[in-house]
Amino acid sequence: MKQQTTVELAGGKQIIFETGRIAKQASGAAFVTSGDTVVLATAVGAPEPKEGIDFFPLTVEYRETAYGGGRIPGGFIKREGRPSEKEILTSRQIDRPIRPLFPETYRNETQVVAFVYSADKQNDPDIIAINAASCALALSDIPFQGPIGAVRVGLIDGAFVVNPTYEERGKSVINITVAGTKDGIVMVESGAREATEEQVVSAIEFGHEQIQKICDTIIEFAQAAGKPKRSMAAAEDTSLYYDELRKGVGEQLTDALNTQKYGKTESYASIKQIKDEAKKSLPEGDPAAAKRFGKVFELLRENIFREQVLNDRVRPDRRAFDEIRKIDIEVGVLPRTHGSALFTRGETQALVTATLGTADDAQRLESYEGEQKRRFMLHYNFPPYSVGEVGRMTGTGRREIGHGALAQRALEAVLPDEKDSPYTLRVVSDITESNGSSSMASVCGASLALMQAGIPLKGAVAGVAMGLVKEGEKYSILTDIAGAEDHYGDMDFKVAGTRGGITALQMDIKIMGITPQIMREALDQARRGRLFLLDKMDAVISSASGEKSRYAPQIRTLQIPTDKIRDLIGPGGKVIRGIIEATQVKIDVDDSGKVDVSSSDPDGLARAIQMISDLTAVPEPGKTYLGKVVRLAEFGAFVEIFPGTDGLLHVSEIAEHRVKDVKDELREGDQVLVKVLAIEGNRIKLSRKAVLKEQRAKLGLTEPESQGGEERGEARSEREGRGDRNEGRRERPERVERAPRPERTAPAPSEETITLEGGEDFDDDDEDLDDLDVDDTDESEGGEETSSTDAGAADAGAAQGERSGRRRRRRGGRRGSSGNSGAPRT
Repeated sequence: MKQQTTVELAGGKQIIFETGRIAKQASGAAFVTSGDTVVLATAVGAPEPKEGIDFFPLTVEYRETAYGGGRIPGGFIKREGRPSEKEILTSRQIDRPIRPLFPETYRNETQVVAFVYSADKQNDPDIIAINAASCALALSDIPFQGPIGAVRVGLIDGAFVVNPTYEERGKSVINITVAGTKDGIVMVESGAREATEEQVVSAIEFGHEQIQKICDTIIEFAQAAGKPKRSMAAAEDTSLYYDELRKGVGEQLTDALNTQKYGKTESYASIKQIKDEAKKSLPEGDPAAAKRFGKVFELLRENIFREQVLNDRVRPDRRAFDEIRKIDIEVGVLPRTHGSALFTRGETQALVTATLGTADDAQRLESYEGEQKRRFMLHYNFPPYSVGEVGRMTGTGRREIGHGALAQRALEAVLPDEKDSPYTLRVVSDITESNGSSSMASVCGASLALMQAGIPLKGAVAGVAMGLVKEGEKYSILTDIAGAEDHYGDMDFKVAGTRGGITALQMDIKIMGITPQIMREALDQARRGRLFLLDKMDAVISSASGEKSRYAPQIRTLQIPTDKIRDLIGPGGKVIRGIIEATQVKIDVDDSGKVDVSSSDPDGLARAIQMISDLTAVPEPGKTYLGKVVRLAEFGAFVEIFPGTDGLLHVSEIAEHRVKDVKDELREGDQVLVKVLAIEGNRIKLSRKAVLKEQRAKLGLTEPESQGGEERGEARSEREGRGDRNEGRRERPERVERAPRPERTAPAPSEETITLEGGEDFDDDDEDLDDLDVDDTDESEGGEETSSTDAGAADAGAAQGERSGRRRRRRGGRRGSSGNSGAPRT
């Protein structure tokens, strides 16, 4: 039977829980909705314990369906395949808070599965999946000591927002996922933009208030619709056996656990030897006794550690509670990588490399938000030799993906903007030794490697792992925890950030009763440790290297007009492929006109940039260009200033003197300096005269005399004189008086006269002739130069009169036949 309940969170956000309609054969099932996002979570527990194991066999699977977001999977295989990184990380987020809430003696195989069946573009299904899994376990007969609730908290404009949408998360200073029971927090996962410690604690407190509402709702829902819990056998009482073992090996074990006296490997070997000696007293052929011994020996080891920390106030390696182990840093350790760093902290060591790529190397992701490109990737590898073990290397495990994602979040807040550094970045952290918090070593090493590679980070990032040991009201907070402190402690609290604030945080809590005051103390102690690490890192490298590796691609960014994109690409990509083949570069063009050109060859890069600039250049008024004469005309020359871009160099702008014939000054193929005077639509007006004037002014030369009389409309008497106008003149031949032309009269209409229609058109053409810039003042009809300005004016007047007479005669002829203008042509 279908049953349903709703919880309302701050800001009017709702989560609807439903059961009894879907997946009724599972031990427990919850169909949970928020907005248009729907997740089905199921929990199934095997009826009998699994024999021969001493751990809880829990598996958690989270899957996102493509159809839930209204899309078909990409690639050749059109169905969901192996889990994505997001699915693996969400599976871990479900697993971590629920795992501590099962009884220690519970050994039944248990599986929690969450499927996303519908997804909107507002609500991230990961938070809904955690709540759905908690509800399914609470409704089932599995002995789950929950429920838990989970929320995401954002900080937008100084106010906390519960379960912010994808869009709101982009504006938020912090992005914290908080999971917990009604009584306390059990998990925190956070990314931030240099948030303060107080902002983080306040966000966690706000999140817990919302979690309490969710837990109350699930408890009431389970009471109404859930199944009775299975009965559990009582745990075996081993107190007597424990006391005997402590008397026998307690002192030896305490000495072997001293990692100041013994190194990690030697300490582990001593502990194993003590254990093997104690085993000899067990009765042969009694597997129950051997199993009990192993459990009690491990409990003794844990109690010795906790008593030393809480009562004796000493750590296994005898460090102070806020002391960080010895730090060693090297950068540039690998010759052919673009950036590298070797970061060593005590017995934890990370060899970190940075690789620079182009936009083509960005990772393409399909998610419910839409298709995305990831420009920064951080991958973490943990080979078995790092802890002195033999193991199978079968691919990337969930732990490796989780640690890499944490380190990636820590660095994302300080990456430069794309306009400042257009590179795609891949960082790989290979753990070569491990004894505590290799993920935080990866954060430090990644920051160093990126700076050594020449990436201008907004600030160096360091990370430190914090621990907690608590019994009742007594507790101790530990900085830079090692392996035993992580394993036997009550909290693993990783904090990464810059000098300005926190950029990433991850907390797993094994006990209840972690108060906000304890969190504040832990965060303040972590801040001091972080600053210590940053000082050590700054002493080696404090800013980005001035030069990038010669093996790294050099990227130059150009911005071209959007209407020039097609010119750069060319028909079918012919042009851009030609540039790539000729220069061996990579070219990335986006729709905004941004062009990234990359190559590790400086010469090829320079040639490609020049070719692109020539293809896409836009003329600017007032700017001078070196152009090529491509065509001559009577009125000037066409000059190509860019490939495919011509401008008109008018005859009046070719030289400072009057040019009679363009061919006297220019030839096709000549290269000339020209200045752009104006751009009118698609027409570009050029001037060579302006360039010549500027060059003469720079050289301090005097202005040459005008030779064409263009300014006054009259001819000068000589072309080469530089002194007195009455001296140094050339001898001129005497002007020959021309006989007056006989007056022409319009012929009288006759049968031989041809009548032309469209007389008005002829009139317009004649008017156009008057508008032509024709200057007859320099030459007579015979081509001889005039000897005085008066003669020039007279000739000009005669020429004008003659033209007017011709116009009158033509018009007269048409008027003479105007009576027949309406008749058909003969």
